Amino acid sequence: MEALQPTILPSKEQIQAFPVFQNLPMPQIQLIHSLEQCLAVEQELKSCALFGFDSESKPTFKVGEISTGPHLIQLATLDKAYLFQMNPAIWAFLVPIFANRDQIKVGFGLKNDAHLFRKRGIELNSVIELSKCFGHFGLKNPVGLKNAIALLFGLNFPKSKRISTSNWASKNLSAAQIDYAAADAYAPVLVFEELLRRNLLPKEIPNTSLKLRLRPSSRL
Repeated sequence: MEALQPTILPSKEQIQAFPVFQNLPMPQIQLIHSLEQCLAVEQELKSCALFGFDSESKPTFKVGEISTGPHLIQLATLDKAYLFQMNPAIWAFLVPIFANRDQIKVGFGLKNDAHLFRKRGIELNSVIELSKCFGHFGLKNPVGLKNAIALLFGLNFPKSKRISTSNWASKNLSAAQIDYAAADAYAPVLVFEELLRRNLLPKEIPNTSLKLRLRPSSRL
């Protein structure tokens, strides 16, 4: 497929005027902090071919301070977000999903996530970095989540620095943290689905079999 005409991204001022992105409602966001909760959703998770994926870590402010994160891992589908407050049992539970090549994980800025996972001896398989999937728009530089949502949907995806740098290791996450974390995993699913619908995924992403797997009842 030939590249589209080069696209000029909306300005910050233009994005501010867009309608605000609608996140999943709170009842469809599940905060998970125990193995028992993991096991209760195990079959749901196993049935998913595609996850939006992100992680959050308690920020480090001192020179030489080493991050102990990720402290929160987010997986999302079109209908639900799962926020895992990490501990050794939950890490062990999630490893098969991370390793599963038949379960695709999509997100933005995942290089650092992969680095943190490798430090724990965990390899992420079938991960798609969406920031590099906008070449057909004539955009050579990586596109962030906020710009992707503006470009594809004409929506303003709010990003709060105050929340992004908050304490993600806290046992009692605020409603604002929960909403922020869920949106960061849910929005990439929408971006991926829209790129797939427009047939704009890069060639190296296997789209024929992928479409059949993600949309078995659709006529393609």
